[in-house]
Amino acid sequence: MDDCLFCKIANGEIASEFLYEDDEFVAFSDINPIAPIHILIIPKTHIASADDIDEKNSYLIGKIFTIASQLAKDMGLKKGYRIVNNCKEDGGQSVDHIHFHLLGGRQMLWPPG
Repeated sequence: MDDCLFCKIANGEIASEFLYEDDEFVAFSDINPIAPIHILIIPKTHIASADDIDEKNSYLIGKIFTIASQLAKDMGLKKGYRIVNNCKEDGGQSVDHIHFHLLGGRQMLWPPG
């Protein structure tokens, strides 16, 4: 998608330091972290939100969790971490490209506060 911020990051139009990259995904630090470790994991393929997951792209979601697990190990998150996906405006999604937040480095209370 031409005007998608995350597509531009994934394809190198906007410089970013990747913590992970393969043929289908990139992961990078969030520019507005809410935890000591706050990493975004995104597919290179544009999928707008969780509402747009279908039979053709659903395999990507499982891979996100594999990547998150490896990143958590790499970051030393032995005490645990949180994986979050926001869907659409009322769900808190601020960029219309599906992405998952890997949060760790402190106790993640629920509800937040």
